[in-house]
Amino acid sequence: MNKSFVFLPVSLLSLLVAFPVIANDHKNKQHPVNLDIPSLSEIQIPATNAELLTQQPAANEVEPEEDITPTNDADISIETIGEKDALPESTPTYVIEKEEIQKQGATSVADVLKRMPGFAINDVGHGADIHTGTYYRGASINQSVFLINGRPINNNINTYHGATDLNSIPIEAIERVELYSGAASSLYGSSAFGGVVNIITKQGYSKAKLTGSAEFGSLNLNNQQITYAGSTNKVKYNFSFERYFIDNRYPVPEGAANRNPADGYLFNADTATSTYFGSIGLDLDAKNSLNLDVTTLSSRRGLIYFGFPLQRDRLDHDGLNIGLSWKTRLGKDNDSNLTTTIGYNQNYFSTYGPTGPGGIFYRTGVLDTKQISARVDHEWKLSENNQLRWGLDLKNTDLKGDVFSTNPNLSAQNEKEDRSVLNTALFAVNTWKISDDFLIDLGLRQSFDSQFGSYLNPSAGLRYAINPVVAVRGSWAGAQRNPGLDQLYVFDTVHNWKPNPDLKPETGSTWTAGVDFNLSSNLLAQFTYFGSSLDNRLGIIAGRWENVGLVDTNGLEAALQFRFARDWSTFVNYTYTDAEIKTGMGKGLQLGLIPYSLLQAGIGYQKNGWQANLYMTYNSGTRRALFTNTAAGEKNTDFSSSFVNLDLSGRIPISKNLGVTVYLENLLGEQYEKVNRIYSPGFTFRLGLTSSI
Repeated sequence: MNKSFVFLPVSLLSLLVAFPVIANDHKNKQHPVNLDIPSLSEIQIPATNAELLTQQPAANEVEPEEDITPTNDADISIETIGEKDALPESTPTYVIEKEEIQKQGATSVADVLKRMPGFAINDVGHGADIHTGTYYRGASINQSVFLINGRPINNNINTYHGATDLNSIPIEAIERVELYSGAASSLYGSSAFGGVVNIITKQGYSKAKLTGSAEFGSLNLNNQQITYAGSTNKVKYNFSFERYFIDNRYPVPEGAANRNPADGYLFNADTATSTYFGSIGLDLDAKNSLNLDVTTLSSRRGLIYFGFPLQRDRLDHDGLNIGLSWKTRLGKDNDSNLTTTIGYNQNYFSTYGPTGPGGIFYRTGVLDTKQISARVDHEWKLSENNQLRWGLDLKNTDLKGDVFSTNPNLSAQNEKEDRSVLNTALFAVNTWKISDDFLIDLGLRQSFDSQFGSYLNPSAGLRYAINPVVAVRGSWAGAQRNPGLDQLYVFDTVHNWKPNPDLKPETGSTWTAGVDFNLSSNLLAQFTYFGSSLDNRLGIIAGRWENVGLVDTNGLEAALQFRFARDWSTFVNYTYTDAEIKTGMGKGLQLGLIPYSLLQAGIGYQKNGWQANLYMTYNSGTRRALFTNTAAGEKNTDFSSSFVNLDLSGRIPISKNLGVTVYLENLLGEQYEKVNRIYSPGFTFRLGLTSSI
């Protein structure tokens, strides 16, 4: 595998020097840099000042039936959810809006993220194994922070029967998905090594509206979604339900993961989920608002396995996430906003099934995580050119583990654990606008952990708009990610991995340097060099969790958007990731399950309710780092084959409020290997009907 590549020779890191400069007051305001990628809708972007790569929705995307007139002219309505926070401006915010989510035909949050720059997601789509990886710029899912409306949903559980489930929020309830990095890690956690994903849910409109969809397709897929949203006086509400099922029974080649030798079909890969979401927002007065949102999940699925023998384990996952936030305006305008949030997050994972030769033994593994969080967040505009965001985070995590096996060789590992950890952090990010074109972000996060003591993680970023067309930027952030309670104390009854209470935190730093081009209102481009160095990386050695050593990552992201006609648009995203293991047995190898090259492109047409979108994905293949098939001569240095995939989606309007959706996936019909002998089914289809009242 050829690892050589050419990246941007932008030496911005030397400029990331923290200094407390307060520039002169300026009348002209510089706007944050946002890059909404990918989107196949119209792009209307003013090529002025610093509004580079900021996408606005096209006029024909606004729902005409929505009444956006305030319900009470005497009050100022405060958007409790859906309102964008003041974020560090030195690093772009990637956004996918609800319109693009619908076009893609996404059925999970993982489906949404897989087309964002920098993401390589293996555990998505037909027959996906849930523990083969979600990676952003080479960082794993537990080196990222996932939020719902700014509230954490990660539980830092690492065994695959208890990891973060990106299918736990109904797609119908999502307004947009945002991706942050750089100095934003100071706001949301030292473990945000791989960025911050914030899932923003929909709020009610002034006019009550009922929307629904029903979808059926290959592999006995059926999916139903329904949403009722609206507002009365000062109350906004949104209630959504989604039910999803697929049996994932399709023929796979010999040597494939979890292939049933009796008929040659993928075995034990069915998935059934039911999710409920509800939110209620209340504008108390012109300065205060409350919002309550609740998400519940019930998931029942079989587990496939990229090892041998045949996997028969089942996985039950029940989740509950509750958040209550209070937002108040302390100043006259928007110069001082205080948000207080309290959250509760529970995830109950239960794995069970036969094991041993002929399934003569039985095993169970339960991980029950309860997490209580609280956050006070103050956005304070000190002057025209000085914005401070600071606050306090508190999170208490309790894990109950219960593992049992009838195998006499493993009976010594049978145990019940009840462990907890408290983490508190003070955070602050200050943005100084030195001039109309030059700004600096400086951040600090001081954490206090009941297991790993106190530690400080700084961050810095800068952005300089050379002219209205070109801007350069850079960022650096320190990071620490502590081992999960399961890695420390709970035996993994599926993999037979032993815990290790002596594990050290993963520590290191991450950095970026990039250039943004706004060549015209129709042509946008962004290039980013990214890098990271993470020591004490956690992994498995001889069946036990250990600190396996140092991993250095370097890569390049390129993102382009081009609207070549009024109703036509296109995008191209390319990511190169070189995640090299620097120490230990795997020295010199690419980190497993991460492709060197990932390219995604799309072209779309939209007019008068008609839509057609063609998506292309190229994956260079990933290293088979786990559970190699030695009988077939596989080595842990082997790479799976590269593949190209084409998906076509479309919408046919029947009436103003009724439409037919069509999704044709894997048009080339190639049964490619997604990762570690897990194969796609070839060509599949979905047909649906959407309506609104």
